[in-house]
Amino acid sequence: MLLVMLQAKCLLYTGELLLCEANTVYKYIQEDGSNRGTYGKLVCTNFKIAFLDEDSASDDNESQFKNKIVGENDITLQCVDQIYGVYDEKKKLLTGQLRKYPEKLIIYCKDLRVFHFCLRYTKEEEVKRIVSGIVHHSQTPKLLKRLFLFSYASAAPNNTDGRNQTVMFDTLEDWRDELERTKGNVKYKAVVTNEGYRVSEKLPLYFVVPICVSEESILKFQGRGIPIWCWSCHNGAALLKMSAFPKEQDDSTSQMQKAFLDGIYKTISKPPYELLKTDDLSSSLPSLQDIQTAYTRFKQLFLIDNSTDFWATDVKWFSLLESTNWLEIIRRFLKKAIEVAECLERQHTNVLLIEESATDLCCVISSLVQVMMDSYSRTKSGFQSLIQKEWVTGGHGFLDRCNHLHKTDKEEAPVFLLLLNCVWQLVQQYPPAFEFTETYLTVLSDSLYVPIFSTFFFNSQHQKDTNTVRDSFLIQSGPFKFLTVWDWSVQFEPKAQALLSNPLYAEKPKPDKSQRKTTRFKHQRQLSLPLTQTKSSPKRGFFREETDHLIKNLLGKRIGKFINSSDEPHNSFREFYDSWHSKPVDYHGLLLPCIDGPEIKVWAQRYLRWIPEAQLHGGGTIATAAKILDLMEEVQSLQVKMDEEHSQAISRDVQAVPMLRNSARLSSLFPFALHQRQSIKPALPTSTWKDLEDEDDLVKRDDEFVDLTGDML
Repeated sequence: MLLVMLQAKCLLYTGELLLCEANTVYKYIQEDGSNRGTYGKLVCTNFKIAFLDEDSASDDNESQFKNKIVGENDITLQCVDQIYGVYDEKKKLLTGQLRKYPEKLIIYCKDLRVFHFCLRYTKEEEVKRIVSGIVHHSQTPKLLKRLFLFSYASAAPNNTDGRNQTVMFDTLEDWRDELERTKGNVKYKAVVTNEGYRVSEKLPLYFVVPICVSEESILKFQGRGIPIWCWSCHNGAALLKMSAFPKEQDDSTSQMQKAFLDGIYKTISKPPYELLKTDDLSSSLPSLQDIQTAYTRFKQLFLIDNSTDFWATDVKWFSLLESTNWLEIIRRFLKKAIEVAECLERQHTNVLLIEESATDLCCVISSLVQVMMDSYSRTKSGFQSLIQKEWVTGGHGFLDRCNHLHKTDKEEAPVFLLLLNCVWQLVQQYPPAFEFTETYLTVLSDSLYVPIFSTFFFNSQHQKDTNTVRDSFLIQSGPFKFLTVWDWSVQFEPKAQALLSNPLYAEKPKPDKSQRKTTRFKHQRQLSLPLTQTKSSPKRGFFREETDHLIKNLLGKRIGKFINSSDEPHNSFREFYDSWHSKPVDYHGLLLPCIDGPEIKVWAQRYLRWIPEAQLHGGGTIATAAKILDLMEEVQSLQVKMDEEHSQAISRDVQAVPMLRNSARLSSLFPFALHQRQSIKPALPTSTWKDLEDEDDLVKRDDEFVDLTGDML
């Protein structure tokens, strides 16, 4: 990746331009009232906001786990959520033209980092330039081709292996291969009807429909009302999706569309097709507005200004968490995916998911169903191919849903982030079933805001294709060559990439050469300790628990509301759900998430990683991971020695094992909180804090929690 040096301090990528800067800016290390921090330079480019100080260097062992594109003090312009100015100790949201400039700048990021910059010691003219520049370039509406994505693609050579074993689904052959892999090619066909986007600009160039659907039918209503294939189950049942007709139509048009749909349904309900069940997701799941509202409330719990605010919300933490409704939304989407899986697996019924555009809720449910039912989707390359198929070429509006252009907040909704939250529930419940780790999911969520990759910066394949062509005066340079996010070497060194892979992954066994019986893993639910209920106190605060209980309490809260008696699954669903959970888990077969009450948890690594008070130093999953990786390294070393002794120099394709020495210095939220920070007590009066330390009865009154000490990566 091409970099140039600016004043021997700021690294600029090819195509990156310095827009404004300010010297003698004071960045608070932690806003806890102690005013501890460091002086440096604050710069704004067409790619990022960066703080440059003299103490940014870290030791070699830690630096190799950092992101190569976005540093610890870097904020991409697309990652900026809100900017506040502080005037006489009062916060004010900064938008548009400013009449007065603040003495302090607070930047809230979409990855939940919070930056505090003091401008009191900066020259007035520099303050005006840097504040105006940051607000303008990160908050005001912009044109698509003004994104750094195009500046970088026009200047940087594309020398990376972008596909990286990921199926991109941008060719007819990719779709045919997927049909063959899932044995769906008997009843379904890949079509080229949309070549040149003559059917619809929202559909991909190539897609799959039932064999009985004619080209005339596809063309008739611009692809609406056509069942599009997503995936086929081993028993032949298929998961389909459909873009619905607009609800407000005149009578004649409505009748015509109804007759067309009746014909389609009858055609795909006849042999050799299975029975068909339709599910209108717009009426059975929360709306996009509900999802956005819930997440907006939820993320506020983790955008902590200072230690005082953090501890002040302690007493009402659980009620605040419950009131966001975010965990309940995750539960409802997982429940819906289980319902669809039951139809496919047990009832041998085709399921047709219906949504107005089939590019939001359909993407979440179809992806979850495939992750639950298809072990290939639980590998790294399989999961990436799934996202390409259902989201990128499937037409999910990343540009609008992530609000990358800041044109309107009305279209914004964290739909893809909702999927990652749902998948994380499965990953933490059944770690051996997944080739990737929660760290992989976390960095994937961060990549939503890195405008070097094209993967999450277009609304459709058509929009990408039409904007790949350069302006007429640059046509001789050829089309833009965008990078794909799936080449992780662009962001991480090999040792850091190893943290994206699960060392406990139970790979699918090859054909058994012996009839030796293998030991099955016990069900994950049997490995965790039961909930403990102790005497509670209204004064008992969540974060005033002993450090080693912090994460357990946060993730194991029992929320009775999450099992709503009026929302209980149907008897057949409950029977299917309970029957599966009563048997040992086949990590390469069907996986059903536990969705009752406390089983739906907060994704701690993503949401708590920037909060020092929430870290367990030398503890958590990183301590377990360090031991496992040390053991793996020892086993690999012994294997090499054995091969040498037997003169069997076998070439082994073994991924490098990251060296996690001195794990006692690492945080439980590694690799994002890299090393132990100085422990800071709440900014409370000394007498108050002393009382909290001396009251033994407070320590004994635990919040209800699940003991997670048995959990692995």
